[in-house]
Amino acid sequence: MRFWGLLKGFAPGITLATVLTRQAHASSGGITVLPDGSVIIQIINFIFLIWILNIVVYTPIRNILLKRKEKISGLEAGIQNTYNDAKDQESSWMTGIKNARAKGLEHKDGLIQEAEEEEKKILDRINRKASDDLAQLREKISRDVDDVRTALRNEIDVFVAAISAKILGRNV
Repeated sequence: MRFWGLLKGFAPGITLATVLTRQAHASSGGITVLPDGSVIIQIINFIFLIWILNIVVYTPIRNILLKRKEKISGLEAGIQNTYNDAKDQESSWMTGIKNARAKGLEHKDGLIQEAEEEEKKILDRINRKASDDLAQLREKISRDVDDVRTALRNEIDVFVAAISAKILGRNV
């Protein structure tokens, strides 16, 4: 279709060239080139070459360019899909990391609470043991004090006599 459109566009140009060359020949006395039948053959040859080039070169090149454009469009769509998949995967990873951190914090809080409870139990046990030991120590000290008092009471007469004898210089 394009070819015949080009051919129709050349027809008025050929007619105008023929008329102008005849007028130039009639008005001047110099060398003039008259178009003869070879010009029409050259024009037909030119149009035929354009038609052959269109079939042999231009159409395959256009087809290759169309295929390349389709391939590039397909690759761009693949890139976009891959990019969207990567974005979705990244957001799912971020969500997973966020959930894992939340679980980790909950677990950590639970461990801290258990450790505090265990610490309270241990401290209560230590405090009870210390209280028991202190009570036993007080009882022992009070018994020892009582024993020492009793022993001193028994020996007080001996000490009084010895001190009196030293002070007075004689036995009492």
